[in-house]
Amino acid sequence: MCLSIPSKIVEIDEDNNATVDTMGVKRLVSLDLMSDDVTIGDYILIHVGFAMSKIDEKDALDSLELYTEIVEKMQEEEKRQLIEDDDNCPNRELS
Repeated sequence: MCLSIPSKIVEIDEDNNATVDTMGVKRLVSLDLMSDDVTIGDYILIHVGFAMSKIDEKDALDSLELYTEIVEKMQEEEKRQLIEDDDNCPNRELS
């Protein structure tokens, strides 16, 4: 199962990539498929390394609060695996 956890943009480079913070884990994603303009501080949803959509900050924070409750019940290795699985989702075909 693939989860799209809201991620906060912390840096944007000249190659249209963004460094995002996903619940404390930093990773690089492509902004090439984004139709909305994004800036540092915006929240986005990601699928297989591509930012797919911008999400309202309140909705993002509400979702993150729920994810935090779930993650607090998980062991450390399970937490990291959850985020890594999002990067390696087996459904890589885009419609």
